[in-house]
Amino acid sequence: MAFHIINSCNSAIQHSSLNCAPSLELEDIMSTGIHHITAIAGDPKRNVEFYIKVLGLRFIKKTVNFDDPGSYHLYYADGSGSPGSVLTFFPHPHARAGRHGAGQAVEVSFAIPRAAFSFWIDRLHQKGVAYTGPEERFGEKLISFDDPDGLKLELVATDGIENAGDPWVTEGIGAGEAIRGFHSVTLWEQDHEATAKLLTGPFGFKADGSEDNRFRFRTGGDGVGRIVDVRRTPDFWNGSMGAGVNHHVAFRAADDAHQAEMRKELIAQGFDVTPMLDRQYFHSIYFREPGGVLFEIATDPPGFTIDEPLESLGQTLKLPPRYEAQRDAIEKNLPSLTE
Repeated sequence: MAFHIINSCNSAIQHSSLNCAPSLELEDIMSTGIHHITAIAGDPKRNVEFYIKVLGLRFIKKTVNFDDPGSYHLYYADGSGSPGSVLTFFPHPHARAGRHGAGQAVEVSFAIPRAAFSFWIDRLHQKGVAYTGPEERFGEKLISFDDPDGLKLELVATDGIENAGDPWVTEGIGAGEAIRGFHSVTLWEQDHEATAKLLTGPFGFKADGSEDNRFRFRTGGDGVGRIVDVRRTPDFWNGSMGAGVNHHVAFRAADDAHQAEMRKELIAQGFDVTPMLDRQYFHSIYFREPGGVLFEIATDPPGFTIDEPLESLGQTLKLPPRYEAQRDAIEKNLPSLTE
């Protein structure tokens, strides 16, 4: 499916020829942060092994791409699939490598307790994962590394998250070390100002400082998934889709009514927004932000226990009702995740 953006509001931002101020009260439409991030992967078995056995995330959902049921859609998160902790993948075994560049969400940063920082350095070393750092950004220590397909990841030592989320305890990783969710996502933009206006307008983020060519935006409240960094990359090449590249970033809406208000405001500002689409575990709308990154707004409910109990999340292939009649054919076509 292709998504486009109407340029009237972009032009207004640049030339002040159109009033694009929010027409609704900000508190009625603002997002409460990141809901999930979706990327493209290559081999699905390798993807599962890395995110479960190296990063220790919980495999919470095995389903298919609702627009392409011949391929998987795999979900990883904390213990209960909390919004702000969910990283998902469209894996394609023969996918070509993507190219990181402008117009993409590039770095995915996970929040870990500050006391667990040395644990994670040692764990990556023991698992044979090359990393760079430690370095410091906005007063926080972090290390950077790539997943097997080249997706850029970071672990950020974060204060105040010891009780955040639902830490998943797995082999070698206790509750005190487990990834809590997203610290942030970084957008690469040739011109960051239009994106900044979107984030601080209907999305309700606040500017929270800058370092070099990186601008930080933060939404209120506690917990994870509250930060978006916009990295200004003037004259940099545009990114291209493929394995190791983020497909889209989804932001939270409390419910359908909240999402409808956000959609109304975005359309009023000139964005071309899709109708609501039922993604089984959340309801979604999509549009492209001014720099070209695909944004989604996803509702918190109904959540990942709608079709399987919490204790057995991710253990069986789940299909939306419209594909159940094709289950046998779909299962035969999908590659094994364990052999």
